[in-house]
Amino acid sequence: MGWLVYGGAALCLAGILGLVRCIQLALRTRNEGLDDAALQARFQKLTILNTVALGVSALGLMLVIFGLILS
Repeated sequence: MGWLVYGGAALCLAGILGLVRCIQLALRTRNEGLDDAALQARFQKLTILNTVALGVSALGLMLVIFGLILS
């Protein structure tokens, strides 16, 4: 079950990197000085990216825990 732990860790790391990228994009968007409508549209897309990255990270953590329990 080691492959489950390592695969889950890789998936969790990918999710964390996605969260870091989402933070970078949000900071860059905030500093661009866009009007309210464009800012709101961009942040809605970032919210979707944030939710997906968090879900991937949580799924990876679940795989790691599941792999550890089965070992």
